[in-house]
Amino acid sequence: MKKLILILTCALTICALAEEKTPTAPRGGHLINLDGQKAEFFVEPDRTVTIAFYDAAMKQIPPAEYAVTATAEAPGGKTKMDFAQKGNLLASAAPFPAGDNYTVVLQIRSGTNGKPKNYRINFNTAVCAECSKAEYACTCAH
Repeated sequence: MKKLILILTCALTICALAEEKTPTAPRGGHLINLDGQKAEFFVEPDRTVTIAFYDAAMKQIPPAEYAVTATAEAPGGKTKMDFAQKGNLLASAAPFPAGDNYTVVLQIRSGTNGKPKNYRINFNTAVCAECSKAEYACTCAH
């Protein structure tokens, strides 16, 4: 009987851990883990991208200490995208190239002397059937 209880306890624990979801971004975008903070990559309806920054408690913080650039590796070729502060966000100066299913290499630098870090995002704006988010921000396990 003790073995059965132990086995059931282990099975329930494994199921509970498997049910843990990826944290949802406040604006519905793709969350990027920065050392103790987070950045949210969000595609606007006009295909420009905005980036919001959050502290450890997921409270939005000003983007002043960050510099961001992106390279869209679209089928028509690579396009460098610059970002500028727009309110409490960083926004791309131009829309991202047409199409979907290409890689965006996002480079984020913290502070003027910080080492830049690269993050790869699959740029796909199609809507996921399971979670109803854009595929680039999908939190499903598929």
